[in-house]
Amino acid sequence: MKKYTYTEKKDTRSGFGAGLLELGRTNPDVVALCADLTGSLKMDAFEKEFPNRFFQIGIAEANMMGIAAGMTIGGKIPFTGTFANFSTGRVYDQIRQSIAYSDKNVKICASHRNYTRRRWSNSPDHWRTSE
Repeated sequence: MKKYTYTEKKDTRSGFGAGLLELGRTNPDVVALCADLTGSLKMDAFEKEFPNRFFQIGIAEANMMGIAAGMTIGGKIPFTGTFANFSTGRVYDQIRQSIAYSDKNVKICASHRNYTRRRWSNSPDHWRTSE
């Protein structure tokens, strides 16, 4: 098992972006699909280094899941990126029908859950409580 050395505190989305980039450098089958949230999910470094392996799908998460499922047939390992509520809600049928039933190797990466303890927050990278 690979050992990781703690270097600094980092928000989750920055860790995701850095990890995706590192994985992309080690495995040419890794591709990234994003639902118009490249900056928010810190996928821009992957896009810059691997423009032919990055796919900006736009605000079409259900379509993104179908595309990701199709890419696995060609041996790709797709990582999808969107906000948490969009990666679980309207895309449920695509995940169930196109990914889960046929055991496709799709990585569904969700960020910005938006609900922190007792109230909604526009600051998803830290915990905030009501006073």
